[in-house]
Amino acid sequence: MLRRTLLTTAAAFALAAPAFADAMSDAKADVEKYASRVTEWDGPTTGPKAAEGKTIVVLAGDMKNGGILGATNGVQEAAKAIGWEVRVLDGAGSVQSRTSAFGQALALKPDGIVINGFDANEQQAALDEATKAGIPMVSWHSGPVIGADPGHGLFVNVSTDAMEVSKVAAEWAFVDAGGKPGVVIFTDSTYTIAIAKADKIKETIEALGGTVLEYVDTPIADTSSRMPTLTTALLQRHGDKWTHSLAINDIYFDFMGPALASAGIPGDGAPLAVAAGDGSEGAYQRIRAGQYQAVTVAEPLNLQGWQLVDELNRAMQGEPASGYISPLHVVTQENVAYDGGDRNTFDPENGYRDAYKRIWGKM
Repeated sequence: MLRRTLLTTAAAFALAAPAFADAMSDAKADVEKYASRVTEWDGPTTGPKAAEGKTIVVLAGDMKNGGILGATNGVQEAAKAIGWEVRVLDGAGSVQSRTSAFGQALALKPDGIVINGFDANEQQAALDEATKAGIPMVSWHSGPVIGADPGHGLFVNVSTDAMEVSKVAAEWAFVDAGGKPGVVIFTDSTYTIAIAKADKIKETIEALGGTVLEYVDTPIADTSSRMPTLTTALLQRHGDKWTHSLAINDIYFDFMGPALASAGIPGDGAPLAVAAGDGSEGAYQRIRAGQYQAVTVAEPLNLQGWQLVDELNRAMQGEPASGYISPLHVVTQENVAYDGGDRNTFDPENGYRDAYKRIWGKM
């Protein structure tokens, strides 16, 4: 009986070994692909010339969020290039403030609105009002749909492929842990896209044979107050089993470091922090210094700001959307210099500024 059991166990291991090797190989290939330098422009090369004399409003979900800030800066830079005026209204991280900001935006009667970094469902009544007023709207990270989202009245929702971002973040943790990651996932159920991303992380980790120790739903707006004590509690519950933290964006890691340091964990020690977006300046600084963040799957935030302006220009003139999905980039300490020496952002060297200026007739 013992010999039969040993033979059965050995046979099972023999069958599992190739599957594990394939999974590891595939995960490494994905990580390497997205860690490569982005130098080729794969976006639109044709479109309408610049509409003249336009004024747009950016409704920012919370300007303390590095992703939202980066996309807003890109909109402002692109608007200057195309010749438009921009008004930025900060929703300050609360539903009430965003509702108030949306009311201000409608009162201004702009030529276009950018919904930046909050869930479209939250403000659907105001979105409907803007649609009735004939104000074209584009968005950044307003939901799980990439591209046209007529159900919410949005001409385009701009994003990288959020599911691919989540998948490669989980794959990095899998590879780094030698195939045995024990992860805690951080998300915020206020946002549909955040839950979709967190679910994809969980699905990927478990499909690869890793362990999800805990799935934590905690508001992005409250990270500064919640993350220090939450980090301490998680360390007490999971100890050395906790190899990696996986969050739906970088802001969760803005406030983890002091709690980890207090527990005697060095900046490059486990649990290693991996963000499935956005590539904030704070994330770059932590990765560069090797202090309490190992990876961010960065989005080209400034480029996405330019794309938002280009899509609004198309919407204003009755042209179809470009269909462009911007590239993502796995940022580690090894390749952080790809993004421009000591710059703290993923700003692809693919000539996107000149590409858009040529479309708009500004070159």
